[in-house]
This record gives sequence, structure tokens and C-alpha cells, in this order.
Amino acid sequence: MIEAKQLSKRYGEKTAVDRLDFTVKPGTVTGFLGPNGAGKSTTMRMIVGLDAPTSGTVMVNGSRYAAHTAPLQEVGALLEAGSVHPGRSAFDHLMAQAYTHGIPRRRVEEVIEMTGLQKVAKKRAGVFSLGMGQRLGIAAALLGDPSTVMLDEPVNGLDPEGVLWIRNLLSGLAAEGRTVFVSSHLMSEIALVAEHLIIVGQGRLLADTTVQDLVSQAGGDTVKVVSSDPGRLREVLAGPGIDINGRAGSEELEVAGMSARAIGTAAGAAGIILFELTPRTVSLEEAFMELTQDAVEYHGSAATAGSAA
Repeated sequence: MIEAKQLSKRYGEKTAVDRLDFTVKPGTVTGFLGPNGAGKSTTMRMIVGLDAPTSGTVMVNGSRYAAHTAPLQEVGALLEAGSVHPGRSAFDHLMAQAYTHGIPRRRVEEVIEMTGLQKVAKKRAGVFSLGMGQRLGIAAALLGDPSTVMLDEPVNGLDPEGVLWIRNLLSGLAAEGRTVFVSSHLMSEIALVAEHLIIVGQGRLLADTTVQDLVSQAGGDTVKVVSSDPGRLREVLAGPGIDINGRAGSEELEVAGMSARAIGTAAGAAGIILFELTPRTVSLEEAFMELTQDAVEYHGSAATAGSAA
């Protein structure tokens, strides 16, 4: 479990993390989201003691990271996959970490197999592709068989097979009752693997919620309906929990709280002709963009380079 209480970090006049309160619980995958510059990396660095909080506290499994006698067995972290001596082999890199924590050689061999590094284990890390470097970083995070796993952009550089492997790995770790905390910019992947979300913007907590609740708050599931008689259809569909929106003079309605099948059945029973019946689900990316639109530090322009005169 990871517990942050009023966690803050300032660099001179800049506040990178501003009084964060959140808990990452075991048995589920928690996504850590936010725009660039939101404070995610700084927060993760404070969790594992690489940065000291200006104020507030962050605990891993009930203690500060530095207070654990065998930290690799408490929390495994991937923050910078490239932080490996380029002249050292993957096997030697993992063995060096294992020696410092009394971890046996057989565990090194286990994580090498688990991460698919068998064929390159004796090669120098300096010649690794980005994806292989990610696998080595994940192997190091899993080396101590930790109860808490924290990964920053774990699918970066991985091919489709690797992305699927990561997805299954994270779900499997959570199913074993471990705490899994994952930062990523790939909303589609977070939507597939995470149940809970911690979302930050400009260092502040924007949401501590589930994927389902965030999507629901952003509009959830709706159905676009185009009919010959939208006024009468509105009357037919009206009821408790049904939200119907449409512009005056338009044949199009947007209906929430009712499935496309139910709408079609009701319209057919009333003799109303439907021209279109399209279910629509708000994606996690859309919900995230709506939530963080005022917390984005850098906004791009749709203009192309050739448009400047």
C-alpha cells in the first residue's frame, strides 16, 4: 500500500507537488495520470526516497521507503529504464542488485525468464533496444518479489506482444494481492488494465476515482438517435433516469440512461421511424481531457509550419 498525506515538493518558487492526499490499495491496478508537468515523476521519486518532500509524508507498506531494511522486497520500481551501466550485461546488472539484498541467483534467473530476456541476458545493456531496456527495468523492479510494484511508462518502446505481456503482468500482480501503481500517457492501455485512477494536474489532486465513475461523470454511455418525429420520441422515451438532449428543429437526440435496443423497441412500438441509432461511449481519454483541460501546461496549435506567412 502507498499512502500520501499532504505530500508537497517545491523547487525554489515552483511547486511541483501540492499537498497530495491519496492511497494506492493492494489487489488492484491503480493508474497514475496527469498532463506533462503535472508532478507524476516527482511524486514517484518521493515514494522511493529519490527526492525528499518539502512537507507531508508518503509511506510504502506503513513505513518510509528509507526505513525498510530490504526495500527491494517491499517496493519494486521502474522510473528510468536507461539507468543501467552500458557495459554490464543484463544478468550481471540484476546479480549486482541481488547481492546487495541477499536475493539468490535463482530469483535472477526467474525474472529473466519472466521478462523474456533469456536470449540477451549475457549481452551488454548498452546495445539493448528501448523495448529490451524496458524489460530489464521491469525485471529489476520484480527482483525482490515485492508486495508493491510502481512502474513509470512501462510500455514505452514495447512492441504489440510486449504491450500485451505488460497488460497481463499487471493484472496478474494485482490478482496476487499486490499493490500496482502505473503511470502512463497511453489512455487506451490504462483503460484496459486499471480499475482505480489517481489524476493530478499542476501538482494538485484532480480526481481519486474509478475508471467507470470518471467516464460516467464525463457523459458515460449515450445513444445518438435520428428520427422522423423527435418531439414524439422524446415523450415516448421520457422516464426516471433517462436524460434526453437535442437542439430545436433538429431530428437528432442524444439519450442517456437507455440502451439502443430499448430505444429501438420503444420507437417501433410507437410507430416512429428511426433513421439512425448509434451507441456511443465516452473514452477514458475523452474523460481525462475534459478533466485536465485547465491543468495543461503546454497547449499545441493545429496550425502547420507552412501556414505561417
